Amino acid sequence: MASDKSKATDVSEYSIEDKLNALFQLQKVHSGIDKIKILRGELPLEVQDLEDEIAGLETRIQNYQDEIKTLDTAASNKKNEIVSANELITKYAEQQNNVRNNREFDSLTKEVEFQRLEIELCEKRIREFTSQSNEKKQSIEQASKLLEERKLDLNNKKKELEDIVADTQKEEQGLINKSLDIEKVIEVRLLNAYKRIRTNARNGLAVATVERDACGGCFNKIPPQRQLDIKSRKKIIVCEYCGRILVDDSEAVVN
Repeated sequence: MASDKSKATDVSEYSIEDKLNALFQLQKVHSGIDKIKILRGELPLEVQDLEDEIAGLETRIQNYQDEIKTLDTAASNKKNEIVSANELITKYAEQQNNVRNNREFDSLTKEVEFQRLEIELCEKRIREFTSQSNEKKQSIEQASKLLEERKLDLNNKKKELEDIVADTQKEEQGLINKSLDIEKVIEVRLLNAYKRIRTNARNGLAVATVERDACGGCFNKIPPQRQLDIKSRKKIIVCEYCGRILVDDSEAVVN
């Protein structure tokens, strides 16, 4: 406990210049980590998009297959109806040979005509079902081709992501370890303020240099007197527009 207290005292006794330098070094390390995440950041999204597209294509193909089964069943039912209609026509034709009067003959004739119309309607529906089924089969063929292309793309993207992770993992871990070491020499209150600014900053930049008389974070002009205060490194100054901690160019080149 005593050593921790002594350590905390040492941190608080650092000069403003030391604190600014530590904050700037921490920002450089965090910016390096950000670049690694940006490099790999788009690939996971691309992988996820491809996985979603593949799942959608597989669902679409399955739906087409289900629809084809439904159409085939409907066509089969219509063929059975044609068989039944032909049987009725044969039955009515035989009955016409044994009618007792013209009224019964005409009635049977109408039944035969009705069944023939039913057969024509069934044949029409069968053609429609067959045409729709063929269209679904063509759609399956197109979707299946696209599915294979997307699966190949997914495999390539996953391989690319794995390679980047393998290449950058060691570098990223090194930067993370370095950032933890730097954080140890920054007082908690100041470190929390830095993290809060970094979280709210669009590009993760909490410490910005003065570039061409302007804040390197938001690019708003900084008054000359304020620039002199920043160069003096006697106090921590934040940009009045974006709230970033400001350091001058000479501070920025300190290693």
